[in-house]
Amino acid sequence: MEKSAEFRESESSMDENSKAICPAFSIILPVYNEEKGVALTINDIQKNLNFSGCEYEIIAVNDGSTDKTGEILRSLKDIRVIEHPKNRGYGAALKTGIRQAKYPLIAITDGDGTYPNERIPQLVALTKNSDMVVGARIGANVNYSNLRKIPKWFLIRFAEWIANSRIPDLNSGMRVFQKSLVERFLKILPDTFSFTTTITVAMLINGYVVHYEPIDFHHRKGKSKIKPIRDTLRFVQLILRTGVYFAPLRVFMPIAGVFFAGFLFTFIQDIFVREDLTERSIILLIAATQIGVFALLADMLDKRT
Repeated sequence: MEKSAEFRESESSMDENSKAICPAFSIILPVYNEEKGVALTINDIQKNLNFSGCEYEIIAVNDGSTDKTGEILRSLKDIRVIEHPKNRGYGAALKTGIRQAKYPLIAITDGDGTYPNERIPQLVALTKNSDMVVGARIGANVNYSNLRKIPKWFLIRFAEWIANSRIPDLNSGMRVFQKSLVERFLKILPDTFSFTTTITVAMLINGYVVHYEPIDFHHRKGKSKIKPIRDTLRFVQLILRTGVYFAPLRVFMPIAGVFFAGFLFTFIQDIFVREDLTERSIILLIAATQIGVFALLADMLDKRT
């Protein structure tokens, strides 16, 4: 049956409104040994996005999986599969997908079914007023390991101090960002799970608008790849490195302040107790001065580049 002109006009208007609300974007899934959940996850994404009417592409980066993940991905329709011959890391898989993406907006999510992927169109729409939208795992239904909550709390406080900004979720793997912005930081972004942590801190330190949207978080399908102690130490190292790179005053001035406070303490003792200027006081003063000058020079270099 032929559609009426009025119906075709209404349908066209709906398509235009859908595209206006949800601009075209690329979804990147870094996948490593996810044979138990990746097919269900991608099918669920396609179902929800096809219903929403958004224009999108799905890029699955098979990061050297040793199970049947590669076979499953190649059997799925309407996705682009990029193969890493060997496992290079979560961040490396994301970088590959970002470079290959054809749309200016990038959405990332995991292939294990932990994130509410039906929320992707909503997160994409929120980029209208933000440079990056993060699905913050602070919703009503969040199943998160209590063992990981403790180091994560300290990690977030440390990152908030470095970035001088509130961070509800530091390393959520569900987020949407402008491809052009993230490409500016690709050289400093790690190839590991710390990719999301580093891009969060880098965006905040450089004054970009980051919006946190509460989402749920479910139990994963399959075994987690994260090793709490090793990865927490790596997160701290990378946050500190990012802070030194973008906000050296925030990192070095407190250290210089500690040395200067030590100098004042020993200097007062030298005057009123020892009645002589000791080498300890001189060393503390020199250390405080050198660190302070280094912080100022680093900050000047950062501002110029």
